[in-house]
Amino acid sequence: MPEDADLVIEITDRVDELDRRQLQDRLDDYNARQTGFRDGRFLSCFLRDKGGRLVAGLDGFTWGGYARIEYLWVDETLRGQGLGRRLVAAAEREATARGCETMVVDTHEFQAPDFYTRLGYELVGATHDTPVGYRQFLYEKHLRPGREAGSS
Repeated sequence: MPEDADLVIEITDRVDELDRRQLQDRLDDYNARQTGFRDGRFLSCFLRDKGGRLVAGLDGFTWGGYARIEYLWVDETLRGQGLGRRLVAAAEREATARGCETMVVDTHEFQAPDFYTRLGYELVGATHDTPVGYRQFLYEKHLRPGREAGSS
């Protein structure tokens, strides 16, 4: 598209939620038109204490036969007790119930790469200096035994 004096790039670090939602909705619509998959759903698992305080959680989505973990967090005082493993297992079960074949997640080298490896995730890619001085890893796991990505 040629430059247009009527178009202005706005750069901000405080995004209006309506703008963010419009951007996501438009991209989701484009993706659905290109792939034919219109089955996108959020996939969230939250663990709360008796008082209702969030102590661990996982957030992601399912779409087009795969699932993605976008966020996984466990309160530092509760780490090492298997809560992250329980959340991931719950998300994997739900993703499988939704017909997903694969689950993907990315993590930084200072976060949890060994955790995902222990859970059967396979390293499929890495970036460097994301953030500067660190790598970011992409993992995938085939949720149905004997099934490899891309096979029918």
